[in-house]
Amino acid sequence: MDADIDELREKYLNQPFDEKTFYMDPAVTIEYARLCGETAGRFLDRDHPDFQTPPTYIASLSGRRSLPIDFPRFGIGMDAGKGVECLNPVRPGSTLTGRTHLHDIYTKTGRSGRMVFVVSRLEFFDENGLHLANSDSRSVIREK
Repeated sequence: MDADIDELREKYLNQPFDEKTFYMDPAVTIEYARLCGETAGRFLDRDHPDFQTPPTYIASLSGRRSLPIDFPRFGIGMDAGKGVECLNPVRPGSTLTGRTHLHDIYTKTGRSGRMVFVVSRLEFFDENGLHLANSDSRSVIREK
């Protein structure tokens, strides 16, 4: 089945389909930083004046769904990478709201045929609604 990419983009891009809250447990973010080999005090020391979650920690968080419930299944999906965009520091001890939408859908043609890439974006907001970060998860689907 050849998916109509323009139709998918029109129907699904930038339409929120999931929301979830995340508590930024300081003990967990410190341990994550330590295990990653981080040495900067702002990620390891609760008393540091700029204590914050390591930016890559955001990529470990996920919503309940990665695609809208009615998104068509037209092939086998595989992980195609992750990306994090930090807009403001994420503070341990805070609760974030994550909202997911499809940010992009595009194709590439490879040796085995057309591949469809879907970028699911999880946007993170603090208790005051300040946009803190984006976490993009790319999937590649090789059409049947």
